[in-house]
This record gives sequence, C-alpha cells and structure tokens, in this order.
Amino acid sequence: MLEAFHIVERQPEPTMPTAELTFEQRQKSRHRCQTRCGQPLGWFLERGHVLADGEVLECRDGTLVQIVAANENVSQVESNDALALMRAAYHLGNRHVPLQIGAGFLRYQHDHVLDDMVYGLGLTINVAQLPFHPENGAYHGSGHGHGHGHGHGHGHGHGHSHDHSHSHDEAVG
Repeated sequence: MLEAFHIVERQPEPTMPTAELTFEQRQKSRHRCQTRCGQPLGWFLERGHVLADGEVLECRDGTLVQIVAANENVSQVESNDALALMRAAYHLGNRHVPLQIGAGFLRYQHDHVLDDMVYGLGLTINVAQLPFHPENGAYHGSGHGHGHGHGHGHGHGHGHSHDHSHSHDEAVG
C-alpha cells in the first residue's frame, strides 16, 4: 500500500497516479482509498487540512499521487443578482452548510430542505454532478494558501497592531 505523510508543492503531471475523492474523503486526516489504477493508498496528514483538487501527496516510497475532486451530487444556485446570492449564502451559513462560493454562483451538497429554503428566497437551484470545493472558513487556522481558484481559504499569517493616540479619560455624563 502507498503511504503518504505530507503534501508537496508540485505541479501535477499527466503520468502521475491520481486519487479521485469526494469532499467528505478529502477532509479526513487519515484515510484509505485506491488510486484510479487500483493501487491502495493511505494518508496520515495534519488534522484540519482539507485536500484540495490538484494537490500532490508524496508517499513513503517516493511515489507522487495527485488529488482530484470527484463529481458529487450538489445543488448549484446561479444568479446575476449579487444581493440575492449574498442572502442565500448568509442563510446557508447560519445552518453551518459547507459552501462553495464563486463568481455568480453558490454550490452545496444537495439537500432538498436547503433547496426549498433557497427557492423560497427567490433563487433557482440546479442539481448536478460537479466537483465540490467549499470555503475552509474564517477560523481555519492552517495558514496554508493554495491558490487553486476553487474558493479555498488563504492564510496570511500576519498580525494587526494599532497605535491609537487618544485618551479614554473623558467624562461620561
């Protein structure tokens, strides 16, 4: 079995073995699966990291395996009305739904109850088989930016300090 313990910064190559995985599988820190050509693969990664489409795992024996986001059953909301999409994103976020946000669309794992809610907001939903790349979330603390253009969080690791030169000794009346 191929065993991977870390991700390498490397461009995928056409001859590289691939593992096609759903979002649920890609978010596991320890998982066993098979490559597309049937080779058993297991990985043991840092907790909290979600494998992104195009990332490359380096196995103990030096084999490199590309991660490919599998098509899965998703609901896609498309609109030219940015305010309507923001409202839908707000309501889906209140339900802690993993959500992919793109230019003019939202995508989430298909759920008819959520579809009814979004439809009630005046939007149309298309159910399709597509790759799913949800946002990592504002509190995702890995600090790993991947820049694949699929809505992944982007950690910057810089602090914010402010030197405020004003007094708080004013009388409160």
